[in-house]
Amino acid sequence: MIGRHRRAVGIVLALHSAAAVAGLAPPWLLGTIVDRVTAGAAVATVDRLALAIAGCVLVSAVLSRYAQYAGHRFGERAVAELREEFVSRTLGLPVSVVERAGSGDLATRSSVDVATVGTTVRDVVPTIVIAGVQLTLLFGAVFLLHPLLGLAALAGLPSIVTVTRWYLRRASSAYLTEGAAAAELTETLTTTAEGARTVEALRLTDDRIRHGTGRITQVWRARRATLALRTVFFSIVEASYPLPVALVLLVGGYLFSRDMVTLGAVVAAALYLQQAIEPLDRLLQWTEQAQRGFASYARVLGVGMVPAEPPGRTATSRGERLVVRGARFSYSGGTDVLHGIDLEVQPGERLAVVGPSGAGKSTLARLLAGIDAPRQGVVSIGGCPITDLDPAERRRRIALVTQEHHVFIGSVRDNLSFAAPDASDKQMRAALVTVGADWYDDLPAGLDTAIGDGARQLGAAEAQQLALARLVLADPHTLILDEATAALDPSTARRTERALAAVLAGRTVIAIAHRLNTAHDADRVAVLADGRITEIGSHDDLVAADGAYADLWRSWHTQADERPR
Repeated sequence: MIGRHRRAVGIVLALHSAAAVAGLAPPWLLGTIVDRVTAGAAVATVDRLALAIAGCVLVSAVLSRYAQYAGHRFGERAVAELREEFVSRTLGLPVSVVERAGSGDLATRSSVDVATVGTTVRDVVPTIVIAGVQLTLLFGAVFLLHPLLGLAALAGLPSIVTVTRWYLRRASSAYLTEGAAAAELTETLTTTAEGARTVEALRLTDDRIRHGTGRITQVWRARRATLALRTVFFSIVEASYPLPVALVLLVGGYLFSRDMVTLGAVVAAALYLQQAIEPLDRLLQWTEQAQRGFASYARVLGVGMVPAEPPGRTATSRGERLVVRGARFSYSGGTDVLHGIDLEVQPGERLAVVGPSGAGKSTLARLLAGIDAPRQGVVSIGGCPITDLDPAERRRRIALVTQEHHVFIGSVRDNLSFAAPDASDKQMRAALVTVGADWYDDLPAGLDTAIGDGARQLGAAEAQQLALARLVLADPHTLILDEATAALDPSTARRTERALAAVLAGRTVIAIAHRLNTAHDADRVAVLADGRITEIGSHDDLVAADGAYADLWRSWHTQADERPR
């Protein structure tokens, strides 16, 4: 990052170095005043030297001001690039990797960690470099006054160097642990807030509170560990500051009594050391902040170290027939969720996949969409394994819409253009009408109406219809609807499904259904249980077979009849 902005970094370092050199003059001039007054100099001489001190202070202040300005400009540009690269790397990751990472972890990396890295680049690195230059110049100036005074000035360094090495050996891992604990806490709070209704419905409130408390305890322990390191570090450092000043005064007094140095030289040496406390303090304090920055930088860079989604080895396939042969799949090396799935879906066919919760319906949808690859077996389209297709080509041909949806901050047009950047306003309005988004008529500015956080809030049903409108604009050949209308009430869902029927004509549709009216309208129904397809056929044939699907159909109809109208 610094290598890309060498000129800006060079300007910052040059300005700070010039300011440091200008800052060396006042103590030397003050020592000269002491010597001249001792020798009986006139008032005019003292006035000229005092004016020179004021001029040097002014020059140092102006240079420091412009150095900070240049440093902040460089830092903001670097942070902006870092954020853009982070988003680009994240968008390039396979969907499965992003899902495993969790929204809380990525949110922490993109906000807290990037901000910490920004502070490091903008403030910490320049401060450490400039403080190092200032200290070198200040201690060099003391040595020039007298070598023994220079040696005395180094009296506090052994304890500072020792405790700094002790601190640095432990700080990096401690801050990485703290960052990971903070990410887990964010993930817990995010998932609990997003699933609040489910938590209440399943009476999991106490369990989520205990889980959240456990995460808070982890953060508290991690921060106590880093605080303990800082407590030892800063206590020893602060205790080391007065030692060199006191020793320089003692040695200086002895040398002055032997006429080996002037009184002004002793005064200048003491002032140089007093002046060195400030950059030394900044250096050590920012060293602590640098550990946070480097730990955060490692977390940000960690996203880029994950292999991006492979481009695919085959660009095209022959036809649109979906075939699954002997597909087995497990999450993170666990037990298989799908056990030898065999399935064929003809182009233009509508297949409904039904079954109890946990049967593997959503997992099958992910395999059909190419998000995950089977552990064994193959999932192909037109004779080409789906995962061998180029990602852009795969997404153009196969669209997966789940019950999860997202409203991006911006206008309605912005939200719809994600699916079809070249779509006209007429096409966007038609897509909204197609999915039954009646609420669009009430928007004050039409497609330009701002929605999302801080603007007009869309309800769950409205947001789901917006997602379905994006699907209409994307115009894929194969649609996989994983309970895509689950957030809608039954009447709205039925109306939306009927509206979509015209759009779905001629397309391959695989619907993961929890409302069996969807299965009733499908060409075929596949019943999934315990990761296996136990029945497959038309609705009428399966009802007549009086098997698992018939039981599901009777149970669903009974519940539907008992619902209040």
